[in-house]
Amino acid sequence: MIRSSHRRSIPLFIGIGSILVGLAVALNIGWIVISWQEGLLVAAGVIVTLLIIAGVVLNTIFLVREIRRNEQQDGFLNAVTHELKTPVASIRLYLETLRSREIDEATRHEFYSMMIDDTERLQATIEQVLRAGVAGSPHRAQRLHAVSLRELAEESVRVCRTRHQLSDHQLQFVNRCTAESRAMVMGDTDDLLAAMRNLLENAVKYSGKDIRIIASLQNSGSTHVQFQVSDEGVGIVSTELKRIFRRFYRIPSPASLRIKGTGLGLYIVASVAKRHGGRVFAESEGPGRGSIFTFELPVAALDLALTASVDTVARTQVSPNGQELPQ
Repeated sequence: MIRSSHRRSIPLFIGIGSILVGLAVALNIGWIVISWQEGLLVAAGVIVTLLIIAGVVLNTIFLVREIRRNEQQDGFLNAVTHELKTPVASIRLYLETLRSREIDEATRHEFYSMMIDDTERLQATIEQVLRAGVAGSPHRAQRLHAVSLRELAEESVRVCRTRHQLSDHQLQFVNRCTAESRAMVMGDTDDLLAAMRNLLENAVKYSGKDIRIIASLQNSGSTHVQFQVSDEGVGIVSTELKRIFRRFYRIPSPASLRIKGTGLGLYIVASVAKRHGGRVFAESEGPGRGSIFTFELPVAALDLALTASVDTVARTQVSPNGQELPQ
């Protein structure tokens, strides 16, 4: 309801702006015709009119952008509300069932597993929102040290396979770096893991039922290393390729997939890439033809990589249902 009212407001503001610009132009022309002998006044009138026109145009653009931003924020709030309420309602239902009925041991353990899955989903949503809150902060302290992007890529792929119960064929990892030193970067381990996992989760969500994802690590020239995730999913329209990294923005998806999310995952990836002196970009041949996301970072200087302590990733204990367990 709110979203539709926002959309109806956009043509209204564009129409008002167009009418005001037209009146200003007509007034200026009339003024020139009537006062053509008063050159100085005409020149001043032209300048003032142009300033008025520029102000009206800028104001209209600002209003339209604000309406669209509010629409995206409304969509984000609706998505987050759903992502928070659904697992909470599910957990409550299981707990009430366990309290009010006699249930056999097998069913009880099944309920426990489902509640753990719902708890993980709830925790993932909360962490996503919290991370997005600090992702764009320029004052955030950076903990940069030499990190093996190969190890982080392997860890991210392993966790994604476990969480979504994917086979090696459904989610492949290919390391094309010629040497370990060519995969070393200066970065924050937690941020880099979050970015790579978000790319993998995004590929899984938009692949539908037939999941076929290839994650690869390769060098781009002698100065950069790329973590690339390609899928055979719904694809992306060319006009959306740059918008998808905005905060709260979500790619329109087919109704059959019913893809859920907060619109923060790719924004976090772009923020992490920017803070590490790298970049992220997407490629797609169009709807239904899959997509490729490339996360590119500068390679650490060789002498720095050799002298700095390499931050190896702690192998996360993962239960059969995908839960990460503390060390």
